[in-house]
Amino acid sequence: MITKDLNLLRILDVLLQENSVTAAAERLGTSPPAVSRSLARLRRMTGDSLLVRAGQGLVPTPRAVEIREELRAVLHRADQILRPGTEFDPGDLRRTFTVQTGELFLLGLAIPLLDSVRREAPGADIVFVPEALEGTPALRRGEIDVEVGVLQHLDPEIRHEHLATLPVLGVARSGHPLFDAPIDAARFAAADHIGISRRGRQRGPIDDALGRIGLRRRVAVVVPSHTSAMLLARSTDLVTLTAAYGPDRGDGLRTFPIPLELPAIEIGIAWHPRNDGDPAHRWFRRRLTATFRAEHSRRAT
Repeated sequence: MITKDLNLLRILDVLLQENSVTAAAERLGTSPPAVSRSLARLRRMTGDSLLVRAGQGLVPTPRAVEIREELRAVLHRADQILRPGTEFDPGDLRRTFTVQTGELFLLGLAIPLLDSVRREAPGADIVFVPEALEGTPALRRGEIDVEVGVLQHLDPEIRHEHLATLPVLGVARSGHPLFDAPIDAARFAAADHIGISRRGRQRGPIDDALGRIGLRRRVAVVVPSHTSAMLLARSTDLVTLTAAYGPDRGDGLRTFPIPLELPAIEIGIAWHPRNDGDPAHRWFRRRLTATFRAEHSRRAT
């Protein structure tokens, strides 16, 4: 109904400019009878003749003259609202984007992403939130703009895109005795480990992989975050895990391949389809995706 009424207003606007049904039909790309039918409907809706015969043409009634400028303004506003966002300029952006991601990716992503965004959109702000909302309808509810990480339990309508496939690595302090000889599965299992789990879980895929070859490890401590695990590993002989993404090592830690058959970590970006057509959101997703992939490529070389 709204679309039909808007089309009627456009026809009236052209009629008031042309003062001729034939000229209006030609300009609108339709037939004179179709324009006449629309004019008749407009007359019934408004209770006014709007345009009356004067010689070979039509002239507006006082009511039509009264609404003519307002009609032009309404149609102009409608065009502005319905126009695709082709004139988006990130330099004019004043907006906050909320990104849910884990500490591992935050440490490697935040600085280059901030630099990239600031160059193009100095008025844009970024809020990083922890994975506490993981597994909830936060994207659906609009509590976050994008999620970056291992994408699990997404709502059916959520859009997502693959970013990278990352191997799992071991981490220990640079002077750890583990590095005194080749690291095989037995030596890896014999070390005391740090578990990383927000829910306090001690077991994970590592334990399953060790169990398949008859080995077990001791998880001496469980911490809720990647940063806590790195700090403990740096100052103890405990071993922990990471993915092949994050800040460049230079913190007294050393990574090593884990001598087990482990599934790689699939990393992606997810967003709600309500933001598909939003040029600002689309621009931010492109910046985030490009930054993540560039950093991953740099670390992989």
